[in-house]
Amino acid sequence: MQVKVHSVQFKADYKLVDFVESKLAKLQQFHDHIINSEVFLKLEKDEKHENKIAEIKVNVPGKEMFAKKQCSSFEEATDLAIEALRTQITKFKGKKINH
Repeated sequence: MQVKVHSVQFKADYKLVDFVESKLAKLQQFHDHIINSEVFLKLEKDEKHENKIAEIKVNVPGKEMFAKKQCSSFEEATDLAIEALRTQITKFKGKKINH
């Protein structure tokens, strides 16, 4: 699976990029034909605590899935977004099997 990580308004260090890539790799347990994924890590200008956003787009044959989460850390936002994607993937696979 090809993974592209984009950081908007900041420079992501390699630890964060590795974290995101390792979490995304685990999605292949639920669907083995994931084509690619694109991750946008954004930093809001607000100084409030939950100003970190993770947007993840995953392409599988026949469907493009998307999840966006906002939390106080990029790791937490990434975890929640990947969990939402996992749910979408399992529902999509269930619908394909039933048809």
